[in-house]
Amino acid sequence: MTVIKVEDMHCMKCVSRIEKLFQEENLKFSVDLESKTVSVDGDDQEVKKALEALDDLGFEGKL
Repeated sequence: MTVIKVEDMHCMKCVSRIEKLFQEENLKFSVDLESKTVSVDGDDQEVKKALEALDDLGFEGKL
């Protein structure tokens, strides 16, 4: 499990946008708004895909 910090995730709308795209990308993940993190279950390729998806949504993900 890789944890990605998403400082600019502020509300449930942000969470919903992330969840929708990650589901479309078939990623195994969980989102925690309180800690502003997204946990991705997968290999380096899956993590890269998640970071690119966050970028596409306008979020800055940091490992």
